[in-house]
Amino acid sequence: MDLGLKDKKVLITGGSKGIGKGIAKSFIEEGASVLIVARSQEGLAAAEKELAQVHTLQADLTNETERERVYAQALETFGGIDVLINNVGASNGGKIEETSMQQFEEAMALNYFSAVHFSKLVLPGMKTKGEGSIVNISSIFGRESGGKATYNNAKAAMISFTKALADEAIQDGIRVNSVAPGAILHPDGNWQKRLDENPDKINQFVQEQIPAGRFGTVEEIADVVTFMASDKASWISGASLNVDGGQSKMNM
Repeated sequence: MDLGLKDKKVLITGGSKGIGKGIAKSFIEEGASVLIVARSQEGLAAAEKELAQVHTLQADLTNETERERVYAQALETFGGIDVLINNVGASNGGKIEETSMQQFEEAMALNYFSAVHFSKLVLPGMKTKGEGSIVNISSIFGRESGGKATYNNAKAAMISFTKALADEAIQDGIRVNSVAPGAILHPDGNWQKRLDENPDKINQFVQEQIPAGRFGTVEEIADVVTFMASDKASWISGASLNVDGGQSKMNM
């Protein structure tokens, strides 16, 4: 399907591996111009070899000054941003009592504040054009309990922010939505590490907790994200869409 994304200017955070890289590949296949940002220069170099014509930029997205530098560079490269994908994220800590306040703050900075800040940075340009799309990559564990508290809390905040911004921005032609993946298997992810360490336990988890009976793929997330960012999803605003093979326990 032609999603009408040809020549769109797309900024993707955390785009050097896993879901982020898959999203970048999907947009490039649709003819979009893509800039990916990540902390690892090695990862970005590998992505450059794999993704034709991708633009890359190294930055620590927990840092406000670095985020501003990234956006300035994106403007210099593209002249504007049509689509923002807030994908960067990571899990840290453990049980709440054993997790330091610094770890909670780090989780919020990476998973949540980076998304808020980049959204605020792109809004003026999108408002001037009268159109734009922001897709936040959250998690089913932002919609219900599960996972580490630091990650769960940050993703829940992201989903709440998505709806709040969507209601403000839609009048200016800007749509804001979130996609909530379930357990996704890819070589760089935590699920692959867990599978390698204890295949019997993880395979049992899949059979008991994922009705589809398998892990999801990066491509299955990327396909939904590109659709949500396109005009084919023009009447979707403020949504949090599970993409999880039925893993979520929620009725909504």
